[in-house]
Amino acid sequence: MLRRLARRLMSNVPESTVYGGPKPQSPAHRVTLTHLRQKHRRGQPITVVTAYDYPSAVHVDSAGIDVLLVGDSAAMVVHGHDTTLPITLDDMLLHCRAVARGASRPLLVGDLPFGSYESSASQVRLLLKKALLFAGKVLILTFSIRVLAWQAVDSAVRMLKEGGMDAIKLEGGAPSRISAAKAIVEAGIAVMGHVGLTPQAISILGGFRPQGKTVASAVKVVETALALQDAGCFSVVLECVPAPVAAAATSALDIPTIGIGAGPFCSGQVLVYHDLLGMLQHPHHAKVTPKFCKKYAQVGDVINKALTEYKEEVETRSFPSAAYTPYRISEADVESFLKELENRGLNEAASAAAAAAENEVMTGKPSADGNC
Repeated sequence: MLRRLARRLMSNVPESTVYGGPKPQSPAHRVTLTHLRQKHRRGQPITVVTAYDYPSAVHVDSAGIDVLLVGDSAAMVVHGHDTTLPITLDDMLLHCRAVARGASRPLLVGDLPFGSYESSASQVRLLLKKALLFAGKVLILTFSIRVLAWQAVDSAVRMLKEGGMDAIKLEGGAPSRISAAKAIVEAGIAVMGHVGLTPQAISILGGFRPQGKTVASAVKVVETALALQDAGCFSVVLECVPAPVAAAATSALDIPTIGIGAGPFCSGQVLVYHDLLGMLQHPHHAKVTPKFCKKYAQVGDVINKALTEYKEEVETRSFPSAAYTPYRISEADVESFLKELENRGLNEAASAAAAAAENEVMTGKPSADGNC
């Protein structure tokens, strides 16, 4: 009776008491925006790694990295394209789902790929017709930006619902991108901005070129970062800008900056999983590693050595040895098997089976449950 009465009265208890209020972040728990803000306030650097699949996500998770970014750079690193432009939203969702299955601790951020801001031609035409009925160019521009924001929200929603992400990232600071960021935030989705070198804009930038190297360009980096903060972004990536520019942006912002090729004065750093492990080179860096990337291992060399050894052992028939041939058939069943083959006129097959049984080195025990 008393328990039932207590439950009925719970609705009158302050929410912080009912739910226990905020609890300290545990390393074993999922990283949240609150956790990142706490680290930022304490001046503790935020660690970010870009990865694209289940195995790499498992490693990133085990290392205790704060944020795992599923980047559209998968187009280059995984799919072999020269730019990030070809990858689609559906491609990104496939990578996001794989990563989400492998990482339970870091905050998961999915990149909105190039093309996920442009609406269908029919929808744009319809809205433009409506705009023309009322006013001129200003209203047309307003409608166009609104269309782009609508599609950006739809794409972001898919990233969370279908991709299992916690937040999304978008590039650039054009009015349409700022409006898109604001619309996504207003839809209840956390957004990470991205300024400096924005790979989706290489058509305008003239290639993968560092930004912020002139006064005008440096000011633009800072102003764009501030605009993204005003739009509600929880963090901003600063890519390939001089360290003083990154330091200025970091100081001007109240949200954390994540640097990649932007020097040591950012709130955190991000590198691509394959780059920092020395697994391979991006197609657009055919001869050299990106200047900003430190290789913490030479995993590519280890992989190449292992593949070469495997090839040699297969060609010399030293693999698989008896140690890697674990599944056995009893002598009695071998005899019966040989007779069945001979009855079917498969004499050569019977001879091959007999020779294999005779030369088989019996080491270890066969799999008890028949599993591989």
